[in-house]
Amino acid sequence: QWQKVLYEWQPFPDNYVDQRFLEELRKNVHARRYRYRAVVFQSGAVVQQLCSVCVFVVTWWYMDAGMLSPQGLFGAALISSLLGYILFDAVDGGAGRRESGRTRWADLKSTLVFSAFTYGFSPVLKTLTESISTDTIYAMSALMLLGHLIFFDYGANAAIVSSTLSLNMAIFASVCLASRLPCSLHAFVMVTFAMQIFALWPMLQKKLKAQTPRCYVGVTVLFALAALAGLATISSVGAVLFTSLLLTISCLCPYCLIRLQLLKDNIHGPWDEAEIKEDLSRFLM
Repeated sequence: QWQKVLYEWQPFPDNYVDQRFLEELRKNVHARRYRYRAVVFQSGAVVQQLCSVCVFVVTWWYMDAGMLSPQGLFGAALISSLLGYILFDAVDGGAGRRESGRTRWADLKSTLVFSAFTYGFSPVLKTLTESISTDTIYAMSALMLLGHLIFFDYGANAAIVSSTLSLNMAIFASVCLASRLPCSLHAFVMVTFAMQIFALWPMLQKKLKAQTPRCYVGVTVLFALAALAGLATISSVGAVLFTSLLLTISCLCPYCLIRLQLLKDNIHGPWDEAEIKEDLSRFLM
């Protein structure tokens, strides 16, 4: 009788298996089963980040066209930041702040220091890219914003995720675009607004998503409608295309993912590589 051992001589070829070989066959052992509503909910992070980029570009276009004053944008951003700051603490009752040990006075000092340095260097930011053509600036900004979307932390555990790289690329794009605005005050307000929408806004999103999922869904829908409304005032065709993109990501892609899960056919069996599950740390001492 054939035995599954290598230390005894047997009158069988090395690749011989008996009829019990396929009895240990298992299919889709580690396959995950997704629900459509759960996948749509998770796609909200991608939708919100796309809308953040859209809102930033629309705001820059309005400022470049002279239809939005820097004082108006700074006032609106300041009020929004205060409301978001209050909401950030109110969502979990201040538990996150107590765990981090960070005080409101420390947050205020960080805000003042950042604002002071940005305002002081705004003339430098305005003249930083004078020797570069406008077409090159637009191309670099588009590539940086695309990289920001690619490397952003959407909650997936992947090697490509890098929150620091994503934020730096977004700020670099904002500096490039701000250098094409009329004066240094415009550049200061634009970079400050970029920091708010690319750094602070995602933090509030994650807190709402973890603590109040229903509120997170409502905020996502309202934010998407606001981005579409702003884009529609610039280009109706662009608004239609952007709407199609959001619907594809939030509705069509989850449906395709669930349908493709039915076609998954991963097999597992005795031919897999052996996995050592015993604790071998005692042999290393």
